[in-house]
Order: sequence, then C-alpha cells, then structure tokens
Amino acid sequence: MAASSTHVGETSAEQDARNVNDSHRPVDAGEIAIGVIIGRTSEFFDFFVYAIASVLVFPAVIFSFTDPLTGTLLSFAVFALAFVARPFGTVIFSAVDRNYGRGVKLTIALMLLGVSTVAIAFLPSYDQVGWLAIVILIIFRIGQGLALAGAWDGLASLLALNAPQNKRGWYAMVPQLGAPIGLIVASALYAYLSSALSAEDFLAWGWRYPFFVAFAINVVALFARLRIVVTPEYTGLFKSGELVPSTIRETLSNDWRNIVIGAFAPLASFALFHMVTVFPLSYVFLYTQEAPANFLVIEICSAFVGLAAVVLSGYLADRFGRRWLLGVTAAAIGIFSISAPLLLNAGSSGEILYMVSGFILLGLAFGQSSGVVASNFTRLYRYTGSALTSDLAWLFGAGFAPFVALALSSAFGLISSGAYLLSGAICTLVALYLNRQLARTN
Repeated sequence: MAASSTHVGETSAEQDARNVNDSHRPVDAGEIAIGVIIGRTSEFFDFFVYAIASVLVFPAVIFSFTDPLTGTLLSFAVFALAFVARPFGTVIFSAVDRNYGRGVKLTIALMLLGVSTVAIAFLPSYDQVGWLAIVILIIFRIGQGLALAGAWDGLASLLALNAPQNKRGWYAMVPQLGAPIGLIVASALYAYLSSALSAEDFLAWGWRYPFFVAFAINVVALFARLRIVVTPEYTGLFKSGELVPSTIRETLSNDWRNIVIGAFAPLASFALFHMVTVFPLSYVFLYTQEAPANFLVIEICSAFVGLAAVVLSGYLADRFGRRWLLGVTAAAIGIFSISAPLLLNAGSSGEILYMVSGFILLGLAFGQSSGVVASNFTRLYRYTGSALTSDLAWLFGAGFAPFVALALSSAFGLISSGAYLLSGAICTLVALYLNRQLARTN
C-alpha cells in the first residue's frame, strides 16, 4: 500500500500514466466505464482467440497423433487449465498488490498475459517436436490463467461503488460488454483468415496472426487501465479502505459464505457462456460439413444480439431487481438446456435459432453476473473476495463446459450436452434462494 501512496517502485508505464493525469483533467465516471470496457474486451479477445484455436487449430497441430474428436477433447482439457490456475494467480498477485501496489501488479499481469498469448504464435507442432509441443502449450495456457487473475483491477467494483441506487444494474452491465465485443473481433479475424487461406496455409501459419494482435491489444489496454488506476480518485478509494487487497486467509475466514454463494449464483450464465461460443463451434466443425467461417459469421451476428441483451439487462435489473432477473433467466436457461442443443443438428436455420436464443439469454444473465459478485461483500473484503468469487465461478461454471458438453454429446447424443447447463441453472436458483444479502439489496 505504501507503494501506491509514495510511488516507490513504479513501473515506467505507471509513470507515463501519472504524467498524463498530471496534465489533464481528472478521470470521470465515463472514462472509468471506457477503461473497464477496454480492459475486459482485451481479456476476452485473448480468451476467444485461444478458444477458437482450441477447436480449429490445436487438434490438428498439437494433437495430430489422434483422431479429431479425441484431439478436440484433449485440446479442451488444456483449455480448462487456465481456469484451474486462476485462483492460484489471485493468491500470487494479491501479495504483489499489497506489497508493491496495484499498478505494478497490473503491469506484471498484463505483460504475462501478453507474453503467454503471443508465445503461442510461435508454438511448434507435434510433428516437429513431439510431446514437447503439448508441454509448451500447457505452460503458456497456465501462464494465461495466472495472468488473468492478476489482471483483476477492481475497476468493476469501483463502478459499482459509485453507482446511484437506482442505476446499479446499469453500472453492473458495463464490464460485461467486453465479452461480446471480444468475441465479435476474434471471430471476425478467424473467419477472414480461415476463408481467405487454404486449409494448409491456415494450419501452417495463418492461425498465428490473431495471437500477435492479442499482444498489441494488451499493450493498449494496459495503458488505458493504468490511466485510471493511478488517478487521485482511485487512489483515494484505495486509501479509504473501499478497495483494499486483503489477504486470502483473512478473506476466506471472514467472508467464505459470500464467496461460496457468489461463486454459484452466476453459474447458469457462466455455463451458458461456453455452450453458445466454444462448444457449438466444436460440434459443427466435427459433425457437419459446414465451413468454420460460415458458423463464425453466425456467431458474430448472434454476439451482436447478445451485446444488445447485455445492455437491456441493465435496464431490466434496475426496473425489476437483479435477483428477479437472474432467477428468471436461470429458469429460462434450464428450459433452454433441455432441448435447444438439438437445434445444432438441424441445419443452418437450427444453428441460427440456437445461437440467437442462446445469446439473448446469455446477455440478460451474464450482464448482471458481476453485480452478484460485487454486492455480497463487506467493505474490507470486497476487493479480494470479488476476485476469488469470479475465479471460482469461472472454474465451476465455465472451465470444463466445452469438454463435458462435447464428451456427453459424442457419447449419448446432443440432448445430453444440456445436462451441464441444466446443473448450472439449478445451482444458480439455489444460490439465489440462499443469498439473503442479494435479496435485501434489490
């Protein structure tokens, strides 16, 4: 904390951001919102660049020693490692935050994220180096997971703290806009490359370009977020105890109930997140003759619908209450999970119906998932508690969703893939029932 007040040990990026603040007017709420969107978009762009490669690239390049289905399942197993690593990253980077300041933590985390991501662009194939290719991919994927945990900057909590009572839902949805935007950009890039290049060229070198783009976006996002993190207003909140990074042990012993409930409350939306992004792409790629670029275009159009639904969630949460909205959408997601996956095997019209309806539900539910996390915690443990809750929600709700859904559908048919999603919806409804704190504040 001392580093934050005395500027000892600042990174050069922090110093540049401070110089910008010294020569310009203070950052207002609108700029904080923009910083949040830029930061979350960069993280989700990295996320989807890797996720799409897990379907289109890694089964053929890294797991070429086996059949396409097994290769994709192995690819999804490595994909899940980032979610397993995130809680450990929170432990590591919380210590960095307490000892060296949030700017140092954020700089290290985003540089680790950028390096881990761009390094994948240089990944050798299995045919070139054998099992070493898999080991290298695992190392970089774990690096991404650790870095994503460290990239938690508290800006979403800052927005929530400054939200008017009647605008809490609106402010809660702002950070979530980054997910559909990141998906749209990543899918568009892959759609262009996969359609413009031959399959041989795409697998040889074309797939590597999105990882270079991800690194460049991370650099821009780093400075945009530091521009806010080092402002006097943000530092003032830090000093007042509103966003203090408490120790993991302290947070768990004092707020463990809120962490558990908060981790399960958004499970329906987090499970649906991968059921309409990563899993359908893998199923269509493996079991239909449709070109990947065509389905990516459907995904892009659906993501625009999801973006509008995220915005709508802010209005609905303020009008009817966040708990009501999350409960209704969780029930709707449960109904969706029972038969909607069958639409993926019903041609282009079925795929479009599945994706559009799925993204509408996702936008409404996911748009308020950060609000669940932020509203539960006492002031002293809000910052670290929110980070831990987010890590666990992503781990249980989303980390293994593509693997489980594909494994179930390949063994028992498409309808069984909804089982994971249904379990997430049930967990959300139970958590919302237990979450009396959320009921009292809405």
